Amino acid sequence: MKRVVVGLSGGVDSSVAAYLCKEQGYEVIGLFMKNWHDDSVTISDECPWLEDSNDAMLVAEKLGIPFQTVDLSKQYKERIVDYMFAEYERGRTPNPDVLCNREIKFDVFMDIATSLGADYVATGHYCRKDKVEKNGEPIYRLLAGKDANKDQSYFLCQVSQKQLAKTLFPVGELQKSEVREIAKSQNLITADKKDSQGLCFIGKVKLPDFLQQKLQPKQGQVIEIDSSHDVFKAEKSTKANSELITQLKKDSKKLSLKPEFGKVLGTHDGAHFFTKGQRKGLAIGGTKEPLFVIDTDVKNNILYTGQGKTHPGLHKKGLWVTNDEVHWIRQDLELKEGDTMEVMARIRYRQALEKAKLYQMKDELYVIFEDEQTAISEGQFVAWYHEDELLGSGVIA
Repeated sequence: MKRVVVGLSGGVDSSVAAYLCKEQGYEVIGLFMKNWHDDSVTISDECPWLEDSNDAMLVAEKLGIPFQTVDLSKQYKERIVDYMFAEYERGRTPNPDVLCNREIKFDVFMDIATSLGADYVATGHYCRKDKVEKNGEPIYRLLAGKDANKDQSYFLCQVSQKQLAKTLFPVGELQKSEVREIAKSQNLITADKKDSQGLCFIGKVKLPDFLQQKLQPKQGQVIEIDSSHDVFKAEKSTKANSELITQLKKDSKKLSLKPEFGKVLGTHDGAHFFTKGQRKGLAIGGTKEPLFVIDTDVKNNILYTGQGKTHPGLHKKGLWVTNDEVHWIRQDLELKEGDTMEVMARIRYRQALEKAKLYQMKDELYVIFEDEQTAISEGQFVAWYHEDELLGSGVIA
């Protein structure tokens, strides 16, 4: 009998994952991860981990499987929280959920599971995997979940072949409604429990309060730049015979905004508390259309804003990833310098996949979309797919 350690989070998805593993004849152990938690930044009536660990324990009891809690708060603080602070300080927008999967669930947690003699780790993620053979070697494919509304493959865009080989995704073939039905039929306490929101394992947080633990508030200017300004009028594309690299750089270039391009609308408490495309939290009224953050300058502590969703400062066609931040799940398909690949890609969770082309240059990989994208944010992950298979990803530079 193969042994599976299930990451029981106290939610319905992982509860049903554990039930399905047991049904499939595995020997199942439930493990709850206690990660970094700080009451001062969580929205008070949603203390997540105590309630979640209790629910996870009750599910394990109901299923008749061994259960234990592991405290990973030290690793979580070092690998996730400290990284988040460092990224926000640099004016980038990190994605803690992607990192949490790479650094905690599929690394630290997997090591603990292995020490318990596990053949596999199972999670409640809505994604699937299968195996193909190439030159006699097994290759694992990460596929989107069957429930298009819940597909979580994006959050796993940084996993490796080694990690995929040891992972099971029991709910990946199911719709969310079917998962809830199974939980109800087994009288699991989590059957009607709301999906968790907010930071992976921290719960709902007031992000500015969370960041203010380490990043000090500092007043700066909010500057509005009109959509008709010349800085947005640079040719979107160069002549057909121009050098490819020039065109790639142009399509993915960060705008060089200056205070003199616009007018001061008000003040903010720290540019590092804001991200591109953000609308809430500016606390400035009186504009014809809603104000959006079009860029943050953390060095000079300036927020650049523009009116309306269609403001040209919010849109561009491309982005690039430095070679050391490019990650291929399918290492056999990795591009060599000068190679290109037609893909479907997304720059955030739940975004519809968009047509794009990869260009591998000497020092970086360019991702150029067919249509302009909104609020491409440095520090987020871009993930690229072929049909429903996630091939690779990278941190937007």
